[in-house]
Order: sequence, then structure tokens, then C-alpha cells
Amino acid sequence: MTSEPVTSAQPGGAPDLAELAKIVARQRAELDRLRDQAATSAVVERAKGAVMALTGCTADAAGEQLLQRAKAARHTLLEECWITLGGLAPAPAGRSGAREAVGIGVPCSEATALEQSAVPDDVTAALARLGKALVRVMTPHDLARCLLEHLGPDMSADAVLIYARRPDGGLGLIGHAGVDDTLAAQWGQVPPLSGMAALDALRAGEPRWLEDFATDERRYLLIGDPPDRWRSRAWLPVLAAGPAVPEVCIGVLRGRAGVFTARDRAHLRGVARLCAGRLRAFDTPPERSADAATDAVQALFEALPVAAMLLTPLRAAPGEVEDFRVQAATGQVGDLLGRTGEEPAGRRLLELRPALAAEPLWRGCLRVLATGQAYEGEPFAHEEVVAGVAELSLYTARAAPLGDALVVSWIRHGPSDRQEQRLADLQRLGNLGWANWNLVTQEASWSTQVFSLVGRDPAHGPVGLSEVPELALPEDTPALTRAVDELLHQGRPFDVPFRIRNSGGIRHLRLAAEAVADRHGTPVEVHGFVQDMTARRRAELALVESERAILTQHDVLQAERTLATRLQHALLPLANRPVHLAGLRVEVAYLPAQSGVHLGGDWFSAIELPDGDALLVVGDVAGHGVDAVATMAQLRFTAKGMIITGSSLTGALARLNTLLLHSRDSHASATMVLARYNPRRGRLVWAQAGHPPPLLLRDGEARYLRRPAGTLLGAAATSVYQEAECRLDPGDRLILYTDGLVEHPPDSIDRGLEQLAEAVAAPHGDGPGSLGPLLARMLPDERRDDVCVVDVRVPGGQDQ
Repeated sequence: MTSEPVTSAQPGGAPDLAELAKIVARQRAELDRLRDQAATSAVVERAKGAVMALTGCTADAAGEQLLQRAKAARHTLLEECWITLGGLAPAPAGRSGAREAVGIGVPCSEATALEQSAVPDDVTAALARLGKALVRVMTPHDLARCLLEHLGPDMSADAVLIYARRPDGGLGLIGHAGVDDTLAAQWGQVPPLSGMAALDALRAGEPRWLEDFATDERRYLLIGDPPDRWRSRAWLPVLAAGPAVPEVCIGVLRGRAGVFTARDRAHLRGVARLCAGRLRAFDTPPERSADAATDAVQALFEALPVAAMLLTPLRAAPGEVEDFRVQAATGQVGDLLGRTGEEPAGRRLLELRPALAAEPLWRGCLRVLATGQAYEGEPFAHEEVVAGVAELSLYTARAAPLGDALVVSWIRHGPSDRQEQRLADLQRLGNLGWANWNLVTQEASWSTQVFSLVGRDPAHGPVGLSEVPELALPEDTPALTRAVDELLHQGRPFDVPFRIRNSGGIRHLRLAAEAVADRHGTPVEVHGFVQDMTARRRAELALVESERAILTQHDVLQAERTLATRLQHALLPLANRPVHLAGLRVEVAYLPAQSGVHLGGDWFSAIELPDGDALLVVGDVAGHGVDAVATMAQLRFTAKGMIITGSSLTGALARLNTLLLHSRDSHASATMVLARYNPRRGRLVWAQAGHPPPLLLRDGEARYLRRPAGTLLGAAATSVYQEAECRLDPGDRLILYTDGLVEHPPDSIDRGLEQLAEAVAAPHGDGPGSLGPLLARMLPDERRDDVCVVDVRVPGGQDQ
């Protein structure tokens, strides 16, 4: 590696930072290349040494033999070296043929070449890439992650598990990827049970392909929570991991169902052969330097009474920290990391606890490296076994810099610490703080929360009890002073609200205190608490204002209703009994709405004109209240005036429409029916403006008159109104009404019209003199709208 000079952008100026960054990046890339080259060379030299030891040839001959084998088997040299290293262990009894197929002698090349002859080129290339990637693998967990990265895109692998056979015949999980810590802990130790696919594969020395979940579930005890998380699995025995290491089985788990194709099986068998060599390199754990400094550090950590470890960062090519190496650790660390009984020293931190990368402690360690400032996390609960009983303990994790390394420790809180933490939580959640005053020594002590509540700098210390009223606003000082005096002289406890002013405005506080007396009854100490009541007080004030506004609005609405009622009674007088107009018997009824506090704009008019005709009118103004009553009065008197002065019905409606369009309230609208009856000819002429049609009852049959054209008053300037004519015979009954009689949600108005026709046509025994039975049958218990009805009967026929 060579250094490169960096020239400044200008003479005498500082070097260009961009050029510096490029040089650093090139040097790091070169360093990575050299590191990979060194690691690759180590694998090749180790494989050459194995060949030399077994055949007695020279180093050059061993290298040539490896090259020839790789060429015959269509392997890369590195891949052949891994396979050679993996074949060093003696094969189990009865599997000599298998040993020859992966051994060192000449038959090995022929057998391997024959086996690999059907392997597709893309699988060969993939295995070559894996062999190169295995150079960087340092632990079984690294191997599992490397295999998942390799097999995930190629055959949709979702998880990789690596089990090693224990002396008792069971399995121990030594590496995993794609599964969480909980599942890994649950299946970390597998007893020698029947029905375990991994054990079955190791005993038979052949892979087990689990491709039909329903069948596999009946045959094997499947790993997973739930087991159908992985619908297909492959378990591959690695039988040549080395004499000092038990047999190993690799599990490849897929979420999707389906078979492992011939290509997939060839690929996975090749992966198992390569992993045999890499697993053999794990036979002897990487030795840590045994210098005096390292021994002293480990001895120091072993003597510490707390859980602690020394970490050195492991950086990726760009310089970012990808993991930490545990250089030394106390015995308690393994339990806190979920690895009880394991030795953390010498291993990677994320290998011990992969989920740590998402926890605050990991981010705290990175921040300590970046800033050099110590980190202290929030307290957390950890379950531990004390005297055979599981109990929760409270810990706080801390990280501090030590040169280029970090010291991470966990402090266990005792009962007093926990009590203090609970008290702090109580004060924070209740927005209160405690205060004590010693009346003998004149000393005072406040919690931190009290200083925050009263807006006082802790550096200035607490104030004496007699000085507390000075913190309050002037208008609240007398009450607080009086309460303090009664406490000091009479020992009477108090609970007094008061206000203070700070940078945020007015704050409402509450001080509650009581005295502790000596044996003579003299107060010698006062303790109490201060609580912030600002939010509650503001809510109470808002509630009072809301109630006051509601009462005011209710009074306004009630006054408006009273005024509207009086106006309506003055403008719309009701007759106590039927009246006779132009030979007609007319009965009217007006019923106001029962819900709400407003009166509507329903109205009627029934008068005899100067020429002897009768004018019958019903109308309905949109809206409620005084405005609706005023509009009703305007329409009622204007309509009568225009008809009396000779206006036609349609002309009157057109002028009323114009009147509403140009009124003060341009949004006013109304519906109306105008009818004029000529007694000499028995002729009824009528017009309407968006109003329901009159109902005619003749000979016991009720029908609605066909409406002539006419739109809502106040809707459009171009509205057109037409007249219709109807002859009234003796005995006929004509009902004019507003929509409150027939509109009762949720029923439609069409249903209401049907019910009105049925009610009018129904026989009744009340005679011709009352609208009561009709209204009782049509109206619900609670009316939401006004109702106005004009009942017209033509005498001379049989009573209807």
C-alpha cells in the first residue's frame, strides 16, 4: 500500500477535503482487498498442508494436485480448498465410500467430478461465490447469516439453523439467521428425541427433504411458532466437520411450500461440502493474545462485582461500526444478554444478542464512540433467578469510552433505589413534588419537581415556610399567609390553592402541608407537597364558561320563542269553533312543534271576499323563530290584500315570489296553496307553489287533486304558476294542510300521504264537527314540525 500526496487547491491553502476523502476510500478498499487476499491465501496454504501431510508430497505438488482436482470437479481453487479441509475428518463406520468421494486420494477427484458433472453452471458459479464469501466468516452465527444471504435470493430461503450434536446425543443450536431470539432460545437445546428431522438426517448421513407440510407434520416435530411458518425445509448433515467437533446439521427453512428441485438439491449438497471446511476452521476458537495487558484486563473484569464488559469496535469497509468484539467480560454478562452459562469474551456482540441492534444500548454505544461522552440508559426490568425463585430486578445500562474501546456496565438497583425511582415516577405522573421544613434548624428541602413547579432556580435553594406566601400573586397571599400561621401556631393542617406568575403565564398550584409536633405539642417539622392544578383549573373555568354560555343561549332562545309565540297568536288567531264562509263550513287547526325551542312559519287564511267568494290559503315558511313568523305575516297579509284588490291567484303567487327574492333575507323561501271558491257555480280554482296538493273526499273515496305547475316561492325569478279547477259537490270534504301532517321521518312523505288518505276515508262516529280524531291518528307523540290544517266541507250531503 502506498501513500498519495494531497495538494491544496490553492498555494498555501489547506488540502482539498474531497481529495482526502477519495484517498481514504481508495486506501480502505485496498486494505479490504489485501485482507481478503491474506485470508484466501491462508485457506489455500492450510489445504496444501493437509494434502502434504496425507500424501507426503511437496508444497508445489500439493498445490498442483489441488488445481487439478478443482479443474476436474469444475470448482474454483478456493472452493476445492474448502472441500478438502472439510474432508479431513474420518468418516463414520460403514461409510468408506463416502469418505473416498470427499477424501484426499486420486479416487476423490474422479468421484467428485462424476458427481458434479450434472451440476448446472449457475450453481457452480453460485458455489464459487459462496466459497469466496466464507473467507470472511468467523463464527457459526456469521456462517448462518452468510448462508441466508446466499440462499435467500436463489431458492427463497427464509431462515438458516445450524445444529451440532451434543455428547448426550441431542442437538445444540450454534448458529442461526432469520429467526428471533425468542424462538432461538426455545429451540436452542433439542433432546435426543425421535421424530426430529435434524437428528434423523445426522443418523442416516443423508439430507431430509420436507416438502409436504401435512405429511411432515405427522412424521416430525417441526421447529417454529407456529410450525406452519415454514412450509418446506431441508436438513443437510455435515459429517466431516473435524474430529474435535461433533457432527453438524444445517437446516434451510422456506416460508413457501413446494419441492426442492434437482438443481436446488445439488446446490444445497455443494453448500454442505463447503461448510464442512469452514466449520473445521471453527474447531479451535480464535486465540486471543495472551499478553500481560490482556490477562490483567480479564482478571480485573472477573473481580468486578457488577456486570461489565470491554468492547472494541469492528468496522466495515466505509469505516462504519458493524459490530463489537467482547474483549473481556464478567460472569453476569451472559445472563443479561440471554446467554446464561456461555463465555462472552472473544465473541461478537451481535452474535450473542442479534436483537441488540434495535435497542437503545446499541445506539448509545455508537454515540459514545462518536462523541466521547458517556451514555446512561433508562432503567429496565430483567427477570433473574435468586435462590431458585424468579424475580424482577431493575437495571440501568451505562457505556463509557476507554481509549478506542468501550466499557459497558449494568448497575442493579437495590430496594432503596427502586423506591426512589417509584417516588420520582409518582411526582412526574402526578405533576407534584414534596417539600420539608425543619422548624428547629430552619432548614428546608424540596424535591426537584417543586423547583420546576414554582419556577425557582435550584441553585438559589428552597425558601422558608414563612416566605412561601411571597411566591403567590398578591391577591392570593393573605389566604396562604393565614393558613401558614395557623399551621405554625395551632398545628392545623391546610390544603390551599394559590397562583403564581412565571414566564409561561399564570400557574395554578396547590399546597398541602401538615406539622409534626414534639411531645409537648409544639410543631417542629412541616412536610407537604405542591401540585400543579393549572390544567384542571383551566378545564373547570372552561366548563363554567360553557355552562354560562349555554344558559345565556337558552335564555335567548326562550325569549325568542316567547316573542314568536306572541307574534303568531297576534297574527294568526284561531277560531274556537267552525266558521261558515260562502256556504262552506270551515274548521282550522294549528299545532306547534313539540321538540326544540323554535316556532315554525306554518299559517292559514280563510276569509270571505267582497264579491261573496271564499279565499282559502295554507302556507309554510322555511325556518323557525322570529324571522319565520315575520315572513309568514308578510306573505299572509300581502296575499289577502292582492286577492281582495283583484289579483288572480297565479298573479299573486308571481308577485309573492318576487317579494321574497328582494326581501331583506334573500334566502327566505315558502310553499303555499291559494284556493278561491265560487258558491254560485260550486267552482274551486286553485294554484300552488311547491306545496302538497289538497285532498278531496267524495262518496267515501279520497283522492289528491292534480297539481298545476308552480315552484317554491323565493327559488327562482323565472318561476311560472298555473291554475287548476275543481267542482265541489254537496257533501264533499276538502283538506288543505302543511307537510308537518304527512312528513314523519324515517317514513317517506309518500307514505304519509297514503296514511292521510286512509285516515280521511275511514268511517268515524264523531260527526262533522271536529278535526280531533284525524289529528290524533296522523300525528306522532312528539312533533318535530308545525302542523296547520284547513278542513272544508260542503253542506247538503251526508256527513262524512
